[in-house]
Amino acid sequence: MDDKLSVIGTHICTATDDLYQLVDFLNRNLKDKNVIFGLARVPEEPGKMILTLYRA
Repeated sequence: MDDKLSVIGTHICTATDDLYQLVDFLNRNLKDKNVIFGLARVPEEPGKMILTLYRA
C-alpha cells in the first residue's frame, strides 16, 4: 500500500487571515475526492504563503 501524496500543483500567494480557514474548508469538503490542500509560509518571502494541492 502506497501512502505517499503526489503534488498536483502549487501556488504562491499573499498571506491573509482567512487563508487557513479557506484551506480547512476545502479539505473538509473535498476529502472524498482524494485531494488535500496544504499551506506553508515561504521563508524567503515574508508575507507570502505557498498553497499546495496533493492527490491522496
